[in-house]
Amino acid sequence: MPTLLIVGPGGIGRAIAREHAARGWRLTLIGRCAEKLAAAAAECGGATTLVADPTDVDALPACAPMLREQHPDGFHAVVCSVGSVLLQPAARITAAAWRAVLAANLDAAFASLRLAVELMPQGGSVLLFSSGAARLGLPNHDAIAAAKAGIEGLVRAAAATYARRNLRINAIAPGLTDTPLAASLLASPAARKASENYHALGRIGDPAQIARVAATLLDPANDGITGTIVAVDGGLGQCRT
Repeated sequence: MPTLLIVGPGGIGRAIAREHAARGWRLTLIGRCAEKLAAAAAECGGATTLVADPTDVDALPACAPMLREQHPDGFHAVVCSVGSVLLQPAARITAAAWRAVLAANLDAAFASLRLAVELMPQGGSVLLFSSGAARLGLPNHDAIAAAKAGIEGLVRAAAATYARRNLRINAIAPGLTDTPLAASLLASPAARKASENYHALGRIGDPAQIARVAATLLDPANDGITGTIVAVDGGLGQCRT
């Protein structure tokens, strides 16, 4: 039975957990809040949980010995679905806000990669999350676009670094997705309609769909995929008329 570790089980992470629980994977969830971890574990029929800071690039990898004790048979895949949203022009972003965006996105991805290297010495699959904003010039996405572009660079470089260890590293780049993180951007019918029209398919992303794509990338049978950024963005930026 394959084992999956999910760092940051928010809206997309919980969808990935449910999808893989249905496929028979064993799950471990890591996050800051014990209550949220327990709720996510209950949704997928039970999972091991561990409270830790996903953005701490030293402390998160240090969890590896404890995780190996819990799962002596090892892990087959690690997902980092930690993220944040900040839509402001660069001139209005404070130093604290800038650092928070980098921590919640790039630092968490880097820490999760380091943890995966410790947990899967014989190889496996790592999945990180970018954004359509990393490749498009979207107004007021200055900080989040920079952080997500950093993740894409990390994916490509680390895929080359760890290929000989059979450690595959990929990322999914969603468009706007209907999760609690995006709730403020979809708070009114007018805001939702405007967001839908900014996607060629005319709809907001579905976490369950992203989870199915994640399952494809994590499947050990698909072991020829690495260093890839998969867009699941509904044609973000291809505005409907």
